[in-house]
Amino acid sequence: MSTTIPDLRQLRYFVAVAEEQHFGRAAARLSMTQPPLSQAIRALEETLGVELFARTRRSVELTAVGADLLPEVRRLLAAAEALRPLAQSLARGEAGVLALAFVSTADYGLLPLLLRDFGARHPRVRLQLAEATSDVQIDELVAGRIDAGLVIAPVPPRHAAQLAYLPIAREPLVVAMPAELSARAGGLCEQDWCETPVSLADLADVPLVVFPRHLAPGFHDTIMDCYGAAGLAPRVGQEAIQMQTIVSLVSAGMGIALVPQSLRHLRRTGVVYRPLAETAPTIETGLVWRAAEVSPVLAAFIEIVRAHASSVDVPRAP
Repeated sequence: MSTTIPDLRQLRYFVAVAEEQHFGRAAARLSMTQPPLSQAIRALEETLGVELFARTRRSVELTAVGADLLPEVRRLLAAAEALRPLAQSLARGEAGVLALAFVSTADYGLLPLLLRDFGARHPRVRLQLAEATSDVQIDELVAGRIDAGLVIAPVPPRHAAQLAYLPIAREPLVVAMPAELSARAGGLCEQDWCETPVSLADLADVPLVVFPRHLAPGFHDTIMDCYGAAGLAPRVGQEAIQMQTIVSLVSAGMGIALVPQSLRHLRRTGVVYRPLAETAPTIETGLVWRAAEVSPVLAAFIEIVRAHASSVDVPRAP
């Protein structure tokens, strides 16, 4: 028995003979003479170690093995023929896999816009999405386990040479506070958004729920600087690593939180979002990826992000 692997030419010859049930007609169909066709089929049978055809002087018929093998060979040939257009689609970024991580804040404003646009233009790309804090995303990128991430700026300086960064959108911080506290602080509230600004000075004694600094140093420092600019020292009551958890702790009356304005779309019973009376600091969200490894699929996603970066601005609440 031969240990060689059949080639596609032999498989195409096999299908032609099986469909024509005649070597002469199959040879004419393949634009070749009969002897080399017969030799190729014999070579295929030797390679596979089975007889594919029962031959007589007047006819040729598939054996039971040949009949069972025919649909499998047709599938193999169809898959082989699909390789070229698939390869071209991959090269154009129209197909493939994109592993994308994102911070929880992006899930309430930026991420849905990007995914909707990218999905409409590249429906054959399979997205692998994972929520993670910025520090985890940087580690995953450096290790090559994800292709890109939506992070809160800045990118750690130690990775600046290795990673590329594209700022996308900036949005102000607002106060997430228990509804009872908001009512005592005054203001006209509609559902979970209150248009009346609230001053940090009026909330100085209320515990603050915040991200741990080692997980989001830029975000954490922005919040601390906001208190410092108001001449206040925050009283940190709780720390949490997910925005959903932070807002849930506010809902439970554990304190207040300064969160990106887009997070007001995360509704929790007993939580009201209000703008700051002071000049509100902004949080920047951007896309980060390994500068030296840009696949066609990632390049297509970056193109979408660049378009949004020039036009997307998180809308202020009415």
